Amino acid sequence: MLVVMNPNAPKEHIERVREKILKLDCKPHEIFGKDNIAIAVLGNTKDIDKEDLSILPSVQHVLRVSKKYKLVSRMMKNEDTVLDLNGTTIGGKDLFIVAGPCSVEERESVLETAGQLNELGVKFFRAGAYKPRSSPYAFQGLKLKGLQYLDDVKKEFGMQIVTEVLNPRTINEVAEVADILQIGARNMQNFTLLEEAGATGKPILLKRGMSATVEDLLLSAEYIAAQNNSKIILCERGIRTFEKATRNTLDLNAIPVVKKHSHLPIVVDPSHGIGIADKVPAMALASVAAGADGLMLEVHHSPEDAWSDGFQTLNMADFKSLLDKVKQLAPIVGKELTI
Repeated sequence: MLVVMNPNAPKEHIERVREKILKLDCKPHEIFGKDNIAIAVLGNTKDIDKEDLSILPSVQHVLRVSKKYKLVSRMMKNEDTVLDLNGTTIGGKDLFIVAGPCSVEERESVLETAGQLNELGVKFFRAGAYKPRSSPYAFQGLKLKGLQYLDDVKKEFGMQIVTEVLNPRTINEVAEVADILQIGARNMQNFTLLEEAGATGKPILLKRGMSATVEDLLLSAEYIAAQNNSKIILCERGIRTFEKATRNTLDLNAIPVVKKHSHLPIVVDPSHGIGIADKVPAMALASVAAGADGLMLEVHHSPEDAWSDGFQTLNMADFKSLLDKVKQLAPIVGKELTI
């Protein structure tokens, strides 16, 4: 249920609506848009009479929201959510670029890759200190030491860090370094982790699960939003299908579908989506053409020496070539690459 209020509603009127919602054993959640103020009514609303809320002062109308997900839906907020991270916008006109190796490696290697990306104007550095792997015997990441190296990148180059958090026990230590917490595909429906990560107030980059529908993705985002955290970036990274020629099947259909049903920004990870380095640029450009708000790319100064996922990682020359093409394509779809 959604209570839409006059944009000039005084604080005391907003508070009266909040108090009424609480008396109805539900939880109020305020949403401030360009044209009005909305208060979502979260909980069991089926027995609530809309008139109980519509008669309150400054209330324009009361709507029932049919979607399973509420806070992240277009019904709750019609205009796009645009996040501002230290001057970089996500979800607006500018294309958001995140780049870096799959995993944090030796300090010298991490700083070398970060330094070259910094020279190209990349502001967000991605690398996993904690690595979820299909095999328990595969490299699991440098963990705390990896976080220290990521902190060195921040101090050396002033880049913002995007890195994955795997479980609630490590959220605080990861959040001390990360500017954006990544929830990986394997944890998209780890609801305890989603709630704990959302409660930090940090921006969350939520990757779509390998077998998840778009609705599943938006319901997972709802868990974060319910923690009063609207700083959510969705990420399409490929789904598992019958096709064996590529690592995954990059579902570009998801971009316009998400745009229709949700106000949240969505970026694309073509590196995992196709899993073959020389095919990544084509899918990155296709993602931009489909309306993505940004790209998340695996890039390494020497992919053949990467500790993980080198087969899908771009070298610097190919990454720079891709950026040049993205700059040309972006204006055609109303976007801009400013790095």
